[in-house]
Amino acid sequence: MKYTISLVSGDGIGPELADAANLLLETISSHSKAKFDILRIDAGDGTKAKSGKALPDQALDAIKQSDACLKAPVGESAADVVLVLRQTMDLFANVRPIKSFPNLEGLSDTIDMVIVRENTEDLYLGWEFEADKNTIISLRRTSERASRRIAEYAFRLCNQRNNKKRVVAVHKANVLRRADGLFASTCRIVSKDFPNIKFTEQYVDACAMNLIRNPEDYDVIVTTNMFGDILSDEAIQVAGSIGMGPTCNIGDDFALFEPVHGAAFDLAGKNAANPSSILLSCKLMLEWLGEKNSDTIAIREAQKIERAIRKLLKRNKKTIDIGGKLSTSEFTEAVIDEMY
Repeated sequence: MKYTISLVSGDGIGPELADAANLLLETISSHSKAKFDILRIDAGDGTKAKSGKALPDQALDAIKQSDACLKAPVGESAADVVLVLRQTMDLFANVRPIKSFPNLEGLSDTIDMVIVRENTEDLYLGWEFEADKNTIISLRRTSERASRRIAEYAFRLCNQRNNKKRVVAVHKANVLRRADGLFASTCRIVSKDFPNIKFTEQYVDACAMNLIRNPEDYDVIVTTNMFGDILSDEAIQVAGSIGMGPTCNIGDDFALFEPVHGAAFDLAGKNAANPSSILLSCKLMLEWLGEKNSDTIAIREAQKIERAIRKLLKRNKKTIDIGGKLSTSEFTEAVIDEMY
């Protein structure tokens, strides 16, 4: 099948990572029946400086018309790009797989979890108001509808995994009694529809501690927007490097894929950044497209990407930013060589 992919170049190391993803997808197109038309999209700090808007209307329209969006990291205007896309496209599930990879300085070699984060509510709605010149009030929304659909997504995902069959709901209901109380009680109700899955709950501070103490114990974590943002960055670093972290933002009919990390301006232009996060985001995108369209070829190509990265890391072939000698482009080419 043929897919149109909107590829946001971003800022900092974003264009270098976008180039890596572009090359990977073009190579897959030339070696398999999974075909891609790649539409490069300008969005982010540079676009805002030129046009006054980080995500221009024409860019948003182009993304909406594509089959999926792949986004490289964006700088200070990230909220004006990714939060707008999440809200506009109702991408309610932020899904971040966390895995151990060879020859990285993780706290465990057996980490294999997924953090499922509610993606449309919480403080990230940006409802902030000035009470007086020295006081800002931020409002946080929690609804039963959003809590239910993210809980149902997490339990369904857990059923698809061949792992521990555990879901833990992470919240702070002992302090945020009404808001997180609603989230927690909704997760409990949903858990009754999945009797084969062990359901537990943890307060977010305890979870932050346990991710360091016993990260291999986790299977699927379901949590609210801000807690999920913080915990997933912690978890991927515990597993070895934030540069290994892909993300998918999933709605009913559309999905956006991106690295966990930011634009890393200190590495920009040096051809030194690890592209694994965006290459693994390509893997998630191909899996999503494959499942959505019953395209087994796309799924098979997706699996090749992670296998190739694992083989390189097992041989200690790494990029400069994580203690290796390979450049961004050299590592990308090595992944492609392993695949084909």
